Amino acid sequence: MAVYKRSYHGYAGELTPRWSRFLIVSRYAFHNAFLSKALTTCFVLCFFYPLGCALALYINHNQRLLELFHTSSFFAVGPSFFFHFLSVQGVLAFILTALVGPSLVSPDLANNALPLYLCRPFSRAEYVLGKMFVLVSLLSLVTWISGEVLFLIQSSLAGASWMWTNFWMAGSIFLGSAIEILVFSLLALALSAWIKRKLAAGAALLAIFFFGGGFAQAINAVLGTRNGYLIDLGKLIATVEEQLFRQRMWFGVSAGSAWTALLVVCAFCLLLLERKVRAYEVVRG
Repeated sequence: MAVYKRSYHGYAGELTPRWSRFLIVSRYAFHNAFLSKALTTCFVLCFFYPLGCALALYINHNQRLLELFHTSSFFAVGPSFFFHFLSVQGVLAFILTALVGPSLVSPDLANNALPLYLCRPFSRAEYVLGKMFVLVSLLSLVTWISGEVLFLIQSSLAGASWMWTNFWMAGSIFLGSAIEILVFSLLALALSAWIKRKLAAGAALLAIFFFGGGFAQAINAVLGTRNGYLIDLGKLIATVEEQLFRQRMWFGVSAGSAWTALLVVCAFCLLLLERKVRAYEVVRG
């Protein structure tokens, strides 16, 4: 448009509130993610186990069946039940992260699209938060939201006295899920930012968990120690959840060490994102 015509006017409509601008990025990221049939199928499959658990809880309190088998209950519902539930859902959440995470940041960096985001009234923190919100939302549905629904189902079947006696487990479900979601999300975003190919980023995410466990076992065998588990993210998360659900500690790593190691991993991932998510990239020859 020629300048002399003076017919250009800036946008005068209503602006998106500052606090919710990151949701714009999330909205389009959700749309792109669910274009994949594999992701949609995996997301649906993640709810089969919670549905099975809900059915098991109902059967466990069905008086006709209990009288038929001459028992007061088929299984005990306590910390072990919810610990194993969260362990299974944690594996499914990791698979979901491996499918979604690598495609969140890498396409923007590979196509030099970050300047288009950051030239607007949109900060780097809001960009990362918008991308991370996709993973946080999906993983929350799979982990702690499903777990809290099961807790409410059990409470309604067993009565208010059971709920108040075991109310601490509701907090354990949330905290255990939160540490899983935080580690998975930040790690996936960091790898997606530094490895611009989606398949390579997904493979790197899988390698960190699976090969990390192998290296931990090798360190423990060679040095005769248990500290090798400090580089095994899966064992660290399991140790934290064992403490939250008051289970026996199997891996020889203290809960304090596990919490510290996981927080260090999260801080390192944030540092990687801070270095990579920029409007421009300086290439030294």
